[in-house]
Amino acid sequence: MGAGLSIPAAAYLLLGPKKEEGADGWADAGSLGSLPEGEPTRLLVERERQDAWNRETEKLVVWAVRGGDSVTAYSSKCPHLGCGVSWNGESGQFDCPCHDSSFSQDGAVLGGPSPRGLDEYETRIEGDRLWLGPVREGDAA
Repeated sequence: MGAGLSIPAAAYLLLGPKKEEGADGWADAGSLGSLPEGEPTRLLVERERQDAWNRETEKLVVWAVRGGDSVTAYSSKCPHLGCGVSWNGESGQFDCPCHDSSFSQDGAVLGGPSPRGLDEYETRIEGDRLWLGPVREGDAA
């Protein structure tokens, strides 16, 4: 009976869990053609996250800015305390309503208490699809 239980456990440990698309932390964020040139666009993205025991769907709100064939994607969370930032087309900047932090279109801090610029997602383009990877911290103010 012990051998019957240990064989599947050994196979799992040696081969690992079966990976599905997106299980590596990258998420399909949609068509590149749906992003207007140079205008921050709010995207709602779901991706699968898996640790050693759990798999869960994470919902991301991302600001994507297309520049030709490349895209920069920013987290919508203010680095100060995590409030949601929004794009202000009139002033041409991202604004945080909680403590008046503001950020330029390239994610740099313009004002307020934020200790750094907006966090940025790694991006890659495959065909006409935009993929989002891990997030990395923005530059210090």
